[in-house]
Amino acid sequence: MEQNFEIIDWAKKAVLYEVNIRQYTPEGNFVSFSKYLPRLKEMGITILWFMPITPISEEKRLGSLGSYYACSNYTEINSEFGSLNDFKNLINQAHNLGMKVIIDWVANHTGYDHHWTKENPEWYIHDEDGNFVEKNGWKDVIDLDYSNQAMRNEMLCSLKFWINECGIDGFRCDMAHLVPLDFWLSARQECDKIKKLFWLAECDEKEYQKVFDVTYAWNWMHATEKLLKNEIKPNAIQDVLRDYGNNLKLFFTSNHDENSWNGTEIEKYGILTKALTVFTFAWHGMPLVYSGQEIPNQKRLKFFDKDFINWNQDLNFEKLYQQLSALHQLDVIYFGETIQLASDETGSIFSFIRKLNEEYVLVILNLSNKNKIKYSISHQLLKGKFSSLFSALEYDFNENEAFELLPGDYLVYKNIF
Repeated sequence: MEQNFEIIDWAKKAVLYEVNIRQYTPEGNFVSFSKYLPRLKEMGITILWFMPITPISEEKRLGSLGSYYACSNYTEINSEFGSLNDFKNLINQAHNLGMKVIIDWVANHTGYDHHWTKENPEWYIHDEDGNFVEKNGWKDVIDLDYSNQAMRNEMLCSLKFWINECGIDGFRCDMAHLVPLDFWLSARQECDKIKKLFWLAECDEKEYQKVFDVTYAWNWMHATEKLLKNEIKPNAIQDVLRDYGNNLKLFFTSNHDENSWNGTEIEKYGILTKALTVFTFAWHGMPLVYSGQEIPNQKRLKFFDKDFINWNQDLNFEKLYQQLSALHQLDVIYFGETIQLASDETGSIFSFIRKLNEEYVLVILNLSNKNKIKYSISHQLLKGKFSSLFSALEYDFNENEAFELLPGDYLVYKNIF
C-alpha cells in the first residue's frame, strides 16, 4: 500500500492534551470542563483529545459507570457528560481560543448492548455456537466483523456524523491495528472529502503510518520502563528512535491506560519524570499531556468509577509544560534535523542537538540516579551565545563545554542568533 497523506499544517507543531471528562471535575460534564479551556490555552495546548463521548453499554458493564470504550451507540452523546449541544458549544469555545478538538474512536468493538447487536447481529464475529466473541481478553466488549461491507459502510457514516454535526477536527483511533488498514484508508479518504482532519492511531505498527499522521511511541515507552529497571542504558533508547526515523510518533509519560493500570508518571519514573517529559517535547514528534499531569496528579484514577481530579492544589508542573510547549512550537523542533551526541562514560546521559539552518537547540538529559555526572561535549555548533530555556540566563559557549548534572537533571539551551 503506497497511499500517503500530508499532515494538516496546524498539527505539525501541536501539543496534545487528553481530556478525561468523567474525572476532570466533580460534575464530570462538558460545561464544567469548559472553564478550564483558557488555562489549557495558556499552558500551550493546541489540540484537545476527548476520550470516548458516546453512551456506555450496561450489559456486562464493569464498575459502576463502565468503560468509555464499551460503546452502545456511535452517534449519540453519553448523557453523563451533557447534551449534543453542550458538546457543540464546547467545540466552539475551543475553536474560538485557537484550539482543535479530536474525539476517541473505538472501531474494533462495541459494548454488548450496542443497538447493532439487535438490529444487525451479523455485523459481529461469532463463535461456533453463534455467540458474540472478543479476541483480546476484554470482558465488556465484543468484536465487529470487518469482512462485512454493510457494517463498514455504517461505521463510515458514524465517523462522518461527528464531522458534519459537530465540526470536530480529527480522530484518535483506539487500538487501530486491530482494525484492517484498508478500512482506515477508505475512512480517511472519505472523511477528508468533508474536511481535512488530523488522524492519530493508538498503535506502533509501521504499516499504519501510511494512513495515520501520528502513531503511538509504545516501543519508546517500553524502553524507558526497561531503563528504570536498569535492564538497558539510555543510549539503547537510540535504537528505538532510529527505527522510528522521521515518522511522527506520539510521546508521553502518562495516558489514561498507563495512569489507571500501571501507575502515575511519578510512580513509574520517579526522579526521571521531568527529564523524560522534556524529551517528549524536544524530540521530533508530538507530545501528549494527560489530564492532571500539570499538578502532577499522584493517584491512579479509577477507570470504571467516579474518581475526580483534585484541582484545589498548586499546579507544580504547569510552568514546565508552558515552557516546553513554547519550545515545541519552534520550527527547529519539527522541521530540524537531529544530531545525536555521545553519551558519558557511565552511559547515563542522553543528549542531542536539533538544527535548522542557523537555529540550534541543545538538550542534555541525565536519565539515571547518578549524582554530579560530569559531561563534556565537543561540537562546532556549540560556539556562540545560548539561552537556557528554564532560567533564561545567557551563556557564551565554546566548541568544548562541560556540564555537571544531578540525578534526573535536564538542560535545554537555544542559540541566540
